[in-house]
Amino acid sequence: MSSSPYGSWTSPFSAASVAASSPRIDGARFVGAEIWWGESVPAEKGRVTVRSSSGSEMLPAPWSARSRVHEYGGGAWTADEHGTLFFVDAGDQRVHRLSVGADPVALTAPGPSHGGLRVQNGRLLAVREDLSTTPHLRSIIEIPLDGSAAEDPSAIRVIAEGDGFFAHPALSPDGTRAAWVGWERGRMPWEDAHVQVAEVAGGTPHTIPSRAALQPEWLSDAELIFADDPDGRWALQRITLDGVAPTGPARPFAPAGAPVDADTGYGLWVLGNRWYQPLDDGRIVAVRTNGRDEVVVIDADGGVSVIDFPGDGHVSIDAVDGTKALLSGNGSRATAGLWCVDIESGEVIAVRGGEPVDPQWMPASIPIEIEGPRGAVHAFAYPPANPDTSAPDAERAPYVVLVHGGPTAHVTGAASAAIAFYTSRGIGVLDVNYGGSTGYGRAYRERLDGQWGVVDVDDVIAAARGLADAGLADPARIAIRGGSAGGWTVLSALVRGGAFAAGISRYGVADLRMLVAETHDFEASYIDGLVGPLPEYEHLYIERSPLTHTERIDVPVLLLQGGEDRVVPPSQSEAIRDALATRGIDHEYVLYPTEGHGFRSAETIVDALERELRFLGRVFGFEPRL
Repeated sequence: MSSSPYGSWTSPFSAASVAASSPRIDGARFVGAEIWWGESVPAEKGRVTVRSSSGSEMLPAPWSARSRVHEYGGGAWTADEHGTLFFVDAGDQRVHRLSVGADPVALTAPGPSHGGLRVQNGRLLAVREDLSTTPHLRSIIEIPLDGSAAEDPSAIRVIAEGDGFFAHPALSPDGTRAAWVGWERGRMPWEDAHVQVAEVAGGTPHTIPSRAALQPEWLSDAELIFADDPDGRWALQRITLDGVAPTGPARPFAPAGAPVDADTGYGLWVLGNRWYQPLDDGRIVAVRTNGRDEVVVIDADGGVSVIDFPGDGHVSIDAVDGTKALLSGNGSRATAGLWCVDIESGEVIAVRGGEPVDPQWMPASIPIEIEGPRGAVHAFAYPPANPDTSAPDAERAPYVVLVHGGPTAHVTGAASAAIAFYTSRGIGVLDVNYGGSTGYGRAYRERLDGQWGVVDVDDVIAAARGLADAGLADPARIAIRGGSAGGWTVLSALVRGGAFAAGISRYGVADLRMLVAETHDFEASYIDGLVGPLPEYEHLYIERSPLTHTERIDVPVLLLQGGEDRVVPPSQSEAIRDALATRGIDHEYVLYPTEGHGFRSAETIVDALERELRFLGRVFGFEPRL
């Protein structure tokens, strides 16, 4: 084994291989004898196609299945049992039908965006968003399959409509009623969302009392199941209905089972996630999350069995058919992928991705707890790992502290080529679930209420100092990197000073008042809960914004930004750039003109990773090998 300074090790993980690695799965379906799934294609500028287990591409270029509902989209395609594909095209946001051997046919008129597509009993439901109206309107709709609504929008059946938000439409078995999740403007779905039920033919929706409801499904014409967190953890609830009205309160799906310290649910950022699926025999296949995920089968009497398969991060139960389930996600033992699991036999087949990782190059992440000002802070550590190279004995490793976005999101310690890009070169990574993250219950999530820019910063600083105090990291060579809300925490931590020697912000929030003025509907009131409502809390918006205190930033900063980002527009990064330039602070700013909120093109992914590595090498004094 050779010896070389940390950061300069030779690695097989190039930026190009990272961009091409581990497919980004976007939903999956059983279609006849085949399995179909959505997949992002970085080499085609992030186009989302639909592939089949027979090796065919069901959605040819240049079509791309991507929704812009709520900006984060989701549920941009579905298919029926006959092999008819329904998809939202990224370019026009209309729903299209693609039958076998035919060209795509538009089913909706130009204008509104669509997402959350679902075919049940030969009928197509969707969430529609119309930003041309004042106020903006969103709806649960049924779309005729004959194409009549493409020319006559009145042919669409509107089941529910309002200026709030909708997700997860589900049709009752008899086809007379629909259920969905709805929440009002000024709230986020993990704060206050409810199951609603209405007659498809028309009528006032009935709201079922709930706290932060997710994913209603019909067990029968008289019974619904959904996830909610009345006791601090998302768990399955069931309720009996007489028409659209409940006959009593919701109750736990398996009342005999002991309370579980895990969540069946997650922040409702996108419309396509599925955290559970009912089986024909009355059992439920469900995800349970406590930092990492596990997938279980729950009996009606509370009995639970764990499914052994490689995925344990951000798992989605995409579809079931008999005793088989399609599970997508990532894992600590395997690359991201899609698996078909037989519930009875235990057979696990990797349909796409899901390859075992080499533990020499990708050792399992280490779950750690670091004591912060408000209690334990959860994180996953990835020490440097390279079977061919070691560092001089006296040298401590440089580290990058990763800050996820959201901030209501979480990381799971998954194996990742993007993380191995650093660790294989001798740069450690610490991925932090700061207070406010999901995956540890409502109390942990609510630590951030009113405290954004305080708790998250305290926690990442505690994590960095914990690494240094344990002798794992060189305290003079710890950088911090994050995107979106994570970019806010990066910039806020640099303003605080003392913990990080460099910062990398990807499309990060720099000024709260600017964010409120420019951001989209879905998050327009998010800051009310994270900081406080305007105008009475304007002083906190000013005080906590990194842009207010750029004179305190005294370390190098790399700013990466998408030119078409409508969640955090370029003006945020450019304001920081200009302030740093005025003071002569070492910085780099890169604008990727065609990228939105999150980088999808292989060209962008490669350039961004290589720039980050060169930036760290220049700042920390090592010569990286690309």
